[in-house]
Amino acid sequence: MATPTAVRTEHVIDGAYVAGSGERIDVVDPATEQVVGSVPAGTAADVDAAVAAARAAFDGWAARPVAERSALVRAISEGIARRRDEIAATVTAEMGSPIGFATQVHASVPVATSAGIADVLDQGFDWTEEHGNSLIVREPVGVVGAITPWNYPLHQIVAKVAAALAAGCTVVLKPSELAPLTASIFAEIAAEAGVPAGVFNLLHGTGPVVGEAIAGHPDVDMVSFTGSTRAGRRVSEVAAGTVKRVALELGGKSANVVLDDADLAKAVKLGVAGCFPNGGQSCNALSRMLVPESRHDEAVELAVAAVAKYSVGDPSDERTRIGPMASDVQRDRVVDYIRSGVAEGASVVTGGPEAPDGLDRGYYVRPTVFTGVSPDMTIAREEIFGPVLSILPYRDDDEAVAIANDSEYGLSGAVFGSDERALAVARRIRTGQVAVNGGAFNPNAPFGGYKQSGNGREFGKFGLEEFLEVKSIQR
Repeated sequence: MATPTAVRTEHVIDGAYVAGSGERIDVVDPATEQVVGSVPAGTAADVDAAVAAARAAFDGWAARPVAERSALVRAISEGIARRRDEIAATVTAEMGSPIGFATQVHASVPVATSAGIADVLDQGFDWTEEHGNSLIVREPVGVVGAITPWNYPLHQIVAKVAAALAAGCTVVLKPSELAPLTASIFAEIAAEAGVPAGVFNLLHGTGPVVGEAIAGHPDVDMVSFTGSTRAGRRVSEVAAGTVKRVALELGGKSANVVLDDADLAKAVKLGVAGCFPNGGQSCNALSRMLVPESRHDEAVELAVAAVAKYSVGDPSDERTRIGPMASDVQRDRVVDYIRSGVAEGASVVTGGPEAPDGLDRGYYVRPTVFTGVSPDMTIAREEIFGPVLSILPYRDDDEAVAIANDSEYGLSGAVFGSDERALAVARRIRTGQVAVNGGAFNPNAPFGGYKQSGNGREFGKFGLEEFLEVKSIQR
């Protein structure tokens, strides 16, 4: 099995390690069900101390030359690259992502996204501009509370912290208590890169205690949250008391629209790949595959064949493509959704609610494909967050777009077909991102959602702008 890091796991407040109250939260390896570490259970008092440190450090950090902030963010990127293998093994141990995916995505994409932020600064970001007799000035928003999820534990930390630091903000970070060990590695990397005391602070703990204390704190100027839509609503409610800025990256129920002139084999293969990364525990997972009625049966056969290649098992094995769900709670949630699909009349063509053969320990789920799915079924409407794909037929392009948009979410999506036609359909889909014919992820393009998938954007200059206030000075 993967070996988690031996890095220190206390809070980091004002540049010092702090043990906190003495209570600890165990971190469980979802493949072995064994405890692999623990972190402090933070309190409201810990939040007060961290926010005070961030507030005291803000003026000095905001006044640092942009070139110095850029150099520091680039040093963080380089530090992540140096510790890639350690980070990957830790992600695998704490949340079960297969080691190959953990290495290629969890531990590598943050290198690119943080370097991209530094590039934005180095290439001449416009901090000021003139409009008539007004000087428009962009300034850091202040103290940022960053609350990050368990499914991409480092990726989401870097998306928030690198941009906030580059903008001149100070940060109090609360990672998920389910997968917090990677955050402690990041804290070491930040310190080694030269982040001054108080500029970056790390607090462990639960959402109801530490997360809510951050969101409601009067000295926190902004909260950037990634997680479920339900939890995002709660963050907004708590933050509303101080009318602070809130950026939310929430759930998704993304559609993969396969047009009738698409290369069907490619579209289905990449569509399955887009549904199952990270065990399907991705907010932008392509969990609905929309196919023409005339090609439905062929698409189902191709999907079943593609899913057969997704081996389930030990996430530390390079051959594994789907590891366990991140927790027993998440495993049970996914299984309940599979059962609800059956109960509502959908057909399982591969997979099902039973545990995978030979895996009597760990939080595993069979990769599952449903047919006979109507747009009003629970499995077609709610975010499952597991390796579950629903295939839905449609009659024409207008119906495909209508089904794709018939969702409370609007985070991501995909379209396959002839280039101009696919692009035209992509423009009609109400989501923050759409991939056309397998377009690759761009670490500098804006990422974020419409509707109940949230608000705000991450990555590149768009992510930097989230942490800036705009002031007009009339002369």
